[in-house]
Amino acid sequence: MTKTLLSLAPVLAASALAACQTTPAANSGYLSQYEDMNAPGRNLSANVRQRRDDAASDAVTSVYIEPVVLGQGVGDRLSATERAMVLREVDRQICYEVSERFTVTPEPTPDAAIIRTAVVRLHPTGRTGSAVSAAVGYFVPVINLRAPTTTGGIAVESEMLEAGTRRQIAAMSWARNAQWVGRDSPSLSRVGDALQMAEPLGDAVGDAFSSKARKVVDIPNPDPCRAFGPRRDLARGAAGAVVGLATGLYSPEVAGTGARKNAAD
Repeated sequence: MTKTLLSLAPVLAASALAACQTTPAANSGYLSQYEDMNAPGRNLSANVRQRRDDAASDAVTSVYIEPVVLGQGVGDRLSATERAMVLREVDRQICYEVSERFTVTPEPTPDAAIIRTAVVRLHPTGRTGSAVSAAVGYFVPVINLRAPTTTGGIAVESEMLEAGTRRQIAAMSWARNAQWVGRDSPSLSRVGDALQMAEPLGDAVGDAFSSKARKVVDIPNPDPCRAFGPRRDLARGAAGAVVGLATGLYSPEVAGTGARKNAAD
C-alpha cells in the first residue's frame, strides 16, 4: 500500500508541471463593462484581470455590498446547501476585506458606492481523489499532491459602481483552481476547494478596488460584517488545524467556513 501511494507522487508532480491549471473565465456578461481589464501582475495560482479609476476610487468613502449571486447555471452539479455555503463564504471574505478600506453601510444610500459580485464558475472537489491525496500526504507531508481530476475551483466577477450614476469605478475577474502540487488541502466536501479560495479572493477584491493611496481603516464597533461571525475564531482555527494534521483533509464544518449568518442578523 505504501509503495503504491508513494508511486503516485512523481506522477502527480509531473502532471502539475506539464500544464497550467487555472484558465481565465470567459466574460459572463455580469459586469457593466469589460474594456481595459488587464492582469495586474504575475500570479502563479490565480488568473486575474482588473481595471480601476484611481481618482474615482480614492473619492469613495462608503460602500454598500450587494449579496453575492450565482451566474446562470453555475453550481448546478452541487446541492442548494453547498451553493449556499460558497455564497456565504465569498460574501464574508469580501465584506472583511472591503471594510478594512471603506465604510460599509448596511443598506444602500445615495452617497455609497455599490459593490456587486457573481460567482461565474464553480467546479466541485472530487471526494474519492481527495481521500487518496490525503493518504499520499501522510507519507509526503511537505506538500499536498492532488490528482488532476479531483481539484475544484471558482471564478468570480466583481465591480464597484459609482453612487448615483452607477458608472463602473473598478472591476475584477478572478479565477483559481486548486493546485495539483502545493498547499491546497484535499477535502471530502465538494465545495472544499472553493471555500478555501474565498479568502485570497476577498484579498484580491479589496486590492482591486482601492488604490495604494488608501490607508487601511480601523474596524468600527459594531463590526459591519458581524453577521458573518467573528473575524478571528481561534477555537475553530485550532480545531481545523488539528483535523487537518490528523486526516490531511480540510473540513469546512470544523473550520467554520461557509457558516450560516448569526440567527439574530
